[in-house]
Amino acid sequence: MINVTGLTKHYGERRAVDDLSFELEAGRVTGFVGPNGAGKSTTMRMMVDLTRPDGGEVRYDGARYAGLAHPARVVGSVLDARFMHPGRTARNHLRATAALSGIPGSRVDDVLADVGLESVADERAGGFSLGMRQRLALATALLGDPRVLLLDEPSNGLDPDGIRWLRNRLRSFADAGGTVFVSSHLIAELAKFADDLVVVGAGRLIAAETVESVMSRTGMSLEDSLLEMTTASAEFASA
Repeated sequence: MINVTGLTKHYGERRAVDDLSFELEAGRVTGFVGPNGAGKSTTMRMMVDLTRPDGGEVRYDGARYAGLAHPARVVGSVLDARFMHPGRTARNHLRATAALSGIPGSRVDDVLADVGLESVADERAGGFSLGMRQRLALATALLGDPRVLLLDEPSNGLDPDGIRWLRNRLRSFADAGGTVFVSSHLIAELAKFADDLVVVGAGRLIAAETVESVMSRTGMSLEDSLLEMTTASAEFASA
């Protein structure tokens, strides 16, 4: 169980994340949705201590991220697919990351095969397309064989076959008992494999419920349901 409690973050006068609380369960895929500027990326960065919150906390089975003995073996994250050094090959990038995280080097070839990059393993990441960098980023997240995946727009740059592959890979990860928390603007695609949704607007929680309950409650498609929810929240916040 992952517990996000009262997360708050200010940037000057702007409150990017406003007392945000929700829970994520093992064995489920949770979609993280909301309009641009809703605080999704900031929330995910706070969940792995890349951004310091002004208030609130995140606990993984009761432990803070900083208190995890081997963080990469608990949480794998993809928050920016451009983070790898462009001059390193895919294999060397993963070798360096494994060494820094105390992960056996034998995992490198495993994850390269898992994400379909074994044929370009010795090519430099700087020459990769955005979709290939997304695959390499996911391989990095999978290195520690983690129980949790936190993914910020992982389908960005993927072609339809790549999106289908990602959907199936994340679904199988959750079905094996893992926890997946994924932000995406591809709502129709998210509806095909997500179990739950955390919906935010202006940094505030709008809803945290199953995909089925959102659609049954509104009687609309998921895209239209989320549009109605976020629009109503924006109107309330500006009133």
